[in-house]
Amino acid sequence: MERRKFTREVKVEAVKLIRERGVAFSQASRDLGVHENVLRKWAKDYAVDPQHSFPGQGQMKPEQLEIERLRREVIKLKAERDILKKAAAYFAKESM
Repeated sequence: MERRKFTREVKVEAVKLIRERGVAFSQASRDLGVHENVLRKWAKDYAVDPQHSFPGQGQMKPEQLEIERLRREVIKLKAERDILKKAAAYFAKESM
């Protein structure tokens, strides 16, 4: 069975249905055909950061983008450090 995918708009509307209209999680779950725990997770995610919640496939939150950029930078810096270590060892051996 294939996993269903919901757009950001559907998730936001489901959360608004619960929060603004006061519909119970169990009722919304039955109406939308989504498990109650999924709706609770959507509501929790939306409460933490409404603007960046549900970024979608292939999109990252700003914090995740920064972490990924820093990881790439660390890899680059380690490579540069290793090159400099090898060069220092080579020149140290040659000067003797």
